[in-house]
Amino acid sequence: MPGAPQCCCVPFFFFFLLVWWWPNFCLGGDPYVFFDWTVSYITAAPLGTKQEVKDQIGSFFYFPSQNYQRAAGGYGGIIISNRDVIPLPFLMPDGDITLFIGDWYTKNHKKQRKDIENGKDLGVPDGILINGFGPYHYDAAVVPEGIAYQTINVEPGKTYRLRVHNVGTSTSLNFRIQNHNLLLVETEGSYTVQQNYTNMDIHVGQSYSFLVTMDQNASSDYYIVASPQFVNSSDWDKAKGVGILHYSNSLGPASGPLPDPPNVLDTYFSMNQARSIRWNVSAGAARPNPQGSFKYGEITVTDVYVILNRPAELIDGKWRTTLNGISYLPPATPLKLAQQFNISGVYKLDFPYRLMKRPAKLDTSVINGSYKAFMEIIFQNNDTNVQSYHLDGYAFFVVGMDFGVWTENSRGTYNKWDGVARSTTQVFPGAWTAILVYLDNPGIWNLRSENLNSWYLGLEVYVNVVNPEIDQSEPLLPDNTIYCGLLSSLQKDQAQRVKFSSAASMSGAGRRVLLAFVVISVVCYLFNEVKDV
Repeated sequence: MPGAPQCCCVPFFFFFLLVWWWPNFCLGGDPYVFFDWTVSYITAAPLGTKQEVKDQIGSFFYFPSQNYQRAAGGYGGIIISNRDVIPLPFLMPDGDITLFIGDWYTKNHKKQRKDIENGKDLGVPDGILINGFGPYHYDAAVVPEGIAYQTINVEPGKTYRLRVHNVGTSTSLNFRIQNHNLLLVETEGSYTVQQNYTNMDIHVGQSYSFLVTMDQNASSDYYIVASPQFVNSSDWDKAKGVGILHYSNSLGPASGPLPDPPNVLDTYFSMNQARSIRWNVSAGAARPNPQGSFKYGEITVTDVYVILNRPAELIDGKWRTTLNGISYLPPATPLKLAQQFNISGVYKLDFPYRLMKRPAKLDTSVINGSYKAFMEIIFQNNDTNVQSYHLDGYAFFVVGMDFGVWTENSRGTYNKWDGVARSTTQVFPGAWTAILVYLDNPGIWNLRSENLNSWYLGLEVYVNVVNPEIDQSEPLLPDNTIYCGLLSSLQKDQAQRVKFSSAASMSGAGRRVLLAFVVISVVCYLFNEVKDV
């Protein structure tokens, strides 16, 4: 839904949500809003057959998506743990630590937004933050004194799970900890083959879990570093995120040079690193059966989309980005409301399978996905920057990536056995990335660039997945639904506080619809009331 709060990404499958309480509904003048979110694994029977349908585990984060607001912060972590009956594919760590890394500009998000609208590049960020903190004073020529920095306190000999998220605007970052190995175990809800890395490129919107053992001596503290990748200007040297790993028995502060990154311009190294990340097909995740029991390589592909992005260009006098020559135009009436009320003309199910030989245009063009179809999507990056693509509501299989132009013969290089399932993948400049996704989650789902500047200018599309049996049985909308756009005439007077205390007694389908339209209500409110935020 245009402007809806996005999650990167907990795929909210049917019946995963038991109750969504909104005890306080905030309006524009309120500085805070508080939510209690109760989640449970339940048995439901929307079609008469009792079943526990699907859930998800892993490391994710949430953030605001309206009007470039993510650049102002407001993000946080979501951790979904295994049920007790499903063992972890590694020993329980001694601690669990979440780290948010990302580029940061002192220019506020409104000014950044205006620059982007005028075709200006964001330029070098003023810094890289770790958990909202600036860099440790590692170099007096680069970092002034008095900057608050992040310290992670650990015990010698113990092993910690570090969940690292790139929550920035547009900068790919290389993450590393001085003298410590990063044992990769999970990415965005999928357990991976466990491999040691000395560093990891984490692109915008991506999340990784590492096990890090405190096996070094404590003669001093150690640097935690997040530094930009794929940049060729010396101005970027000052943009480094630096925190401190502090052993409880450390004898002194960290000193000396930062641990070296890989060659900052070596996209081949980064691509080979990405290819090395594989699915742990023998591990169970949210379900007792192994992840590899879903044999994606044996499923017949139904639809193929080759989606090409280009640098920003002028369309009708405005700078816009495009996918297959279409820059997404958000409608005043949210897509889900238009679908629910069968309103024609709000969007079109005509997104092209390939780039068409026609001028670029603004349009509300949506991919028409078939329920339980298997879709192949190839992202072709004709820009000069790395793009990250994210699909709401799904984990997809990353089966291939390479430099050059994708062709039918490229399928011969696909990994059809243990390509990792995740929700965000990178596409290198002048290269392609191929994914396979099983469309078993009905809804209208956002497929977008996680690079905020590209996304804001239109680099997104929606995928419409309809299950006729379930969608025909959806209950009526609640009385407190907020309407907007072409449905504004249906709006009723609303109380400022909204409580859904009866949600616990609803059917599984009812809870799903309630959640969807609570989000729609927030979308409409934001669209109508805070366009200038």
